[in-house]
Amino acid sequence: MGTTIGTWIYTWLRGELVGRDAQGNRYYRAKGGGRTHKDSLRREQRWVIYDGEVEASRVPAEWHAWLHHTSDEVPPEGGPKRHAWQKDHQPNMTGTTQAYRPPGHTLRGGRRDKATGDYEPWTPN
Repeated sequence: MGTTIGTWIYTWLRGELVGRDAQGNRYYRAKGGGRTHKDSLRREQRWVIYDGEVEASRVPAEWHAWLHHTSDEVPPEGGPKRHAWQKDHQPNMTGTTQAYRPPGHTLRGGRRDKATGDYEPWTPN
């Protein structure tokens, strides 16, 4: 299920586009910019409109930090500088046919290799 009509209307009326990530997701905050009034205990509202499937694991770390007020810095266009050791994002495959299933999993035949090494099963007297 995608973004609801209510979210689109709210975004159109009250949203200010802040930026996009490499996947095309768009990030918004409530119009008026910055934080709410100093005397208010409320923080500014921030949200994401996904490009495609609504899946929280599709939000990159830098945007996650911004959404959750860990950082007030809006990530730069194209994302932060990447290091050679960083891997590209992979979606959460849990619940799909591509999900990881270890040897012995019932959906992989239910059989695993015999135990090796010093394992000795307990046998009751």
